[in-house]
Amino acid sequence: MPNVTIARESPLQDEVVQLIEELDRYLGDLYPAESNHLLDLQSLAKPDIRFLVARRSGTVVGCGAMRIDTDGGYGEVKRMFVQPTARGGQIGRRLLERIEDEARSAGLSALLLETGVYQDEAIALYRKQGFTDRGPFGPYGPDPLSLFMEKPL
Repeated sequence: MPNVTIARESPLQDEVVQLIEELDRYLGDLYPAESNHLLDLQSLAKPDIRFLVARRSGTVVGCGAMRIDTDGGYGEVKRMFVQPTARGGQIGRRLLERIEDEARSAGLSALLLETGVYQDEAIALYRKQGFTDRGPFGPYGPDPLSLFMEKPL
């Protein structure tokens, strides 16, 4: 998709806020609140976050973020989402690859993530990109609705 760009941007832009709200509704329909481990908009704007926006012809169509855990030396993938109308164009893969580039540039040893068990497309993307299953990490405890994954860098 030559007309798709991915860049670090602020999550506090109106178009991005609308996308995050769409993501929150989507996840809220799939999981109870206690199984949604979301970073809010203000947290996404903090210095330990690398927030990426995918735009197609200038319009926001996706996002992804990485939280840097300096104590653990890893990055945590957060807030990966591509609007349903933009899916199928490899935007999710490109976002994830850019997050990996950001993690390597930051000298991190691995990427870790938590995703929900009902998000088959996301799980397939993560596995295709080399992520493997693991147990809970950091602030997470066991949750039958969560799947934890990692990828060494």
